[in-house]
Amino acid sequence: MEEKSNGIGEIEELGTNSDGSPPNPKTVRTMVPEVEIRLYRQGKGPIDVFKSCLGGWDQDQLEVRNILDKYGFKSVFAFGLESGRGVPIRFNPRNGRSLLNYKDGSVVYIDGEPKDSLVKPVTKILLGVAVITLLITLVTREPPEWIRNLNVAGINFPPWILACVVIVFTRMRKRTKDFLKNRGW
Repeated sequence: MEEKSNGIGEIEELGTNSDGSPPNPKTVRTMVPEVEIRLYRQGKGPIDVFKSCLGGWDQDQLEVRNILDKYGFKSVFAFGLESGRGVPIRFNPRNGRSLLNYKDGSVVYIDGEPKDSLVKPVTKILLGVAVITLLITLVTREPPEWIRNLNVAGINFPPWILACVVIVFTRMRKRTKDFLKNRGW
């Protein structure tokens, strides 16, 4: 049997098990710090109660981006049952972890604001263009010369259709500028 000094005056015995195999290394069990999250949507709920592991160097930061992605929120806020929605929970854009620290075992109340749908702004734009076109049609008895001369590829397009297409295209581009990038294109 070998003996080895551990540098502080004590001697450890290194040897083999009774069957000749080397001894099992010591296993260390670590507990990952967790918080219980009670998640609300626009003050209603809770829609979900779950445990979330804390991350970061000191294992005390909440993984906010995972919550945003999983539940389709654009932002999350601190929430109190009596006081309602509080301040927004800020997070680091690089790693998605909260800037505030949380204690292991605590209960966190979060209120989420859902992402805007694409139908609502497009509907507002189309309704606005239709109302303006209707007003122009009612005010003028005869269409202006430049409208009659607007002849694209042999088809006479009313200008409000072109304006509507341009507005919808620019709005969709702003909203989905990272859509293809996020899917690997």
